[in-house]
Amino acid sequence: MRLKRARALPAAALLLAPAGAHAETLIRPPLDVDLIGQVRYVEAQPEDTLLDIARRHDIGQDEILHANPQVDRWLPRAGTQVVLPARHILPLAKREGLILNVAEMRLYYFPPSQAGETDVVQTYPVSVGRMDWDTPQGTTRIVAKTRNPSWRPPESIKQEHAADGDPLPDVVPAGPDNPLGKYAMRLGLPGYLIHSTNKPFGVGMRVTHGCVRMYPEDIERLFPQVPVNTPVQIVNQPVKVGWLGATLFIEIHPPLEEDREKINLMARAMDLINKERARRPFALDGAALNRAIKSQDGMPAPIGQAE
Repeated sequence: MRLKRARALPAAALLLAPAGAHAETLIRPPLDVDLIGQVRYVEAQPEDTLLDIARRHDIGQDEILHANPQVDRWLPRAGTQVVLPARHILPLAKREGLILNVAEMRLYYFPPSQAGETDVVQTYPVSVGRMDWDTPQGTTRIVAKTRNPSWRPPESIKQEHAADGDPLPDVVPAGPDNPLGKYAMRLGLPGYLIHSTNKPFGVGMRVTHGCVRMYPEDIERLFPQVPVNTPVQIVNQPVKVGWLGATLFIEIHPPLEEDREKINLMARAMDLINKERARRPFALDGAALNRAIKSQDGMPAPIGQAE
C-alpha cells in the first residue's frame, strides 16, 4: 500500500512562537488531532557540533542524535543538513498540566484555558534518571516552587560522590556550583524535582539521580507559568500513535535500557494500532511500520490511511 501524503495543518495555525533558542508555543490541537510541531532542517555552521545545534534549537541530545544517525556528533562539517525533530505525537494521557514521557525525555505543558485566549501547548526537552536512579512514573503534582534553591543532597548521593573521591557538603548554596540552577519545582513524589542545571549540555540524556533537568532558558520561561498544585503525569511511552487528518502516524523511541528486554516494540505498536483500528478503520502500511520500528528515530511517520 502507498500512503497518500498527509495534509499538514497550516504552519500559521500551529505555531505561535518562532523557532530558535526557546521552545515553541503551539496551538493546542482538537482532541481528534494528536500531532504538534513540524520537522525542520538547518545547515551546520563552522565549528558546530550536533550538541550546539540541539541547544540552539531546543532539542535534546539523544533526540538530535537519533534523528541524524549518519551525522558526526562532534564534527558535522559546515553546510551539513541537520534534521531538527520538532514534530511530536502527544503522549496518551489527559491533556492538562504537565506530562513527562520518560522514554522520549520530553515534557509537555498544557496551560489552563483563559477566556478569550487561544489554548496552547508547550514542549521542552529534559533529562531523566539514569538506569540505577530511574525517574518514577505515576501521577503527582507540583507542591512547591523555589527560586535560587539551595541543594541538600540525600545521603545516597553523598555516599556515591564520596566513593568517587568527590565528597559533597550537607548543603550546596545557590550559585553557579549548584546543580539545581536558578529554579526548582518540587513534585509530590518525595525527593524529586523539575529543575534547572549548571550543566546544560546533559539535557536530553539519562544523567540525573531521578530528577527532571531542563535547559536554564526553558525552565526560566516555564517556571512563572506553572502554579503550585499543577497536575503532573509521568509516563513511559516509547511507542506513540496518533492522527493528523485521515493519516495515522507512529513515533518510536528506543526503550529505556532496563526495558529493552521487556518491551517488544512490534507487539506494543500492534496493540496501539489495533485499538485505533477498533475506533476508526484504516489501511495499514506494514512496510512503513517496519521501517519506523527499525529506525527508532523518534520522529512521527505515517503508517495508515483511514478508509
